[in-house]
Amino acid sequence: MEPTRIYFVGIGGIGMSALARYFLSRGVRVSGYDRARTALTAALEAEGASLYYADSLSSVDAAAEWVVYTPAIPATSVILSYYRSSGVPLMKRSDVLQRITSGTFNICIAGTHGKTTITTMTAHILRHSGYGCTAFLGGIAANYNTNFWSTRADVCVVEADEYDRSFLKLDPSMAVITAMDPDHLDIYGTAEAMEEAFIAFANRVKPGGWLLSKFGLTREVDLPQHLTYSLTSASASVHAVGLRPEDGAYVFDVALPGAVLEGVVLHMGGRHNVENTLAAVAVAHQLGIDSNAIRSAVSAFKGVHRRFEYVLRTPEVVLVDDYAHHPEELRALITGAKDLFPGRTCTVVFQPHLFSRTRDLAQEFAASLDGADEVILLPIYPARELPMPGVTSELILDKMKNPRKRILSKEELLAWAANALDATGAAGVLSGASGVSAGAAGPLAAPRLIIMAGAGDIDALVAPVAERLKNGR
Repeated sequence: MEPTRIYFVGIGGIGMSALARYFLSRGVRVSGYDRARTALTAALEAEGASLYYADSLSSVDAAAEWVVYTPAIPATSVILSYYRSSGVPLMKRSDVLQRITSGTFNICIAGTHGKTTITTMTAHILRHSGYGCTAFLGGIAANYNTNFWSTRADVCVVEADEYDRSFLKLDPSMAVITAMDPDHLDIYGTAEAMEEAFIAFANRVKPGGWLLSKFGLTREVDLPQHLTYSLTSASASVHAVGLRPEDGAYVFDVALPGAVLEGVVLHMGGRHNVENTLAAVAVAHQLGIDSNAIRSAVSAFKGVHRRFEYVLRTPEVVLVDDYAHHPEELRALITGAKDLFPGRTCTVVFQPHLFSRTRDLAQEFAASLDGADEVILLPIYPARELPMPGVTSELILDKMKNPRKRILSKEELLAWAANALDATGAAGVLSGASGVSAGAAGPLAAPRLIIMAGAGDIDALVAPVAERLKNGR
């Protein structure tokens, strides 16, 4: 039985807000708490949700029939404590998704990176082609400016989150696994334990279902209907042929089992996004969607906010905003950007996310960031964690081989941006910055490619940085 009133503790999160929009679309009275006003919370309020920004009893809905919370909310939360003692059913996002999708045909995309783009593109192809779906996304689809829609109730496209083993509550009819790279070791303990969780997810595919996984994963799953995809290996069931950049886009053919989809055009940066497209195309092809409809949908795809999103694109500077927060994501982002803009010098501004991830993967972060011509690190964004002794951005900085590296505060970053394109003033912006290696002060050659990456609050700096790059102040 669906509730008539529902309350979300942490409603402003990307996954929680998609659920909130689902219930709003069904006429349920939605309210919730989040710690800060954002563009997303403002959109929810405009769509009919009642939101509160104080963690106090004045923010609760005593008549709520269901309460949904995110693990990012501290256990000491006044609102969460109230509902824990109230007797109202208290559920995680994954519990609610499990209920919603219990009787539907589910396309579930999992993996430590790439899943948001693949989920969004898959849902977009289904919507654009007229096939239809209900979509729960982990990012804002640029085509529709939302992370939820429903054009067909019996087919769900779901981003399957591995954090807290949430994806093990889903029952896929079709599943995609993009990667099993170590992450969330604060939850899993070891890389092997995380891999086991992905194997368990794959084994949840319904009888007669279908699995697509990236070719060459460290662990393979033995299912009757199992295909693989790869950007580079022709041994994969699905792979790209004749990939070439043309006018800021990628053009390629997709080799599928028994078919070739020719002349696919992707208006999205990064070779890793070509690989993501292969997975989405494979799902659509498996569903029987017409080849011309798939090709048209991919060409019309505008991407996902904060997934290789162009903020500025001028002869002097290209500014890209991206959610990358794992070493492998950063490596693919930097490689893809430099491939697309080979004549530009590349600066990466990266905000590490979580003390535990920084501690566990500092060497891997350093190796990935060394692919840039210049690196600026911001202080670690803590999210749900408390500080850890000895774990700061310097842990990454000290392991980097690239001499052009520094740590800047947010204020120092804005000062840097105001002078970044001015060769005569570029050396001066280093004053006050920490961790600058000797010989790193000289200005980089124009034209410039600047990438801002991270899963914390670095997105709030993107517009101010863009403004200073344009106007020099």
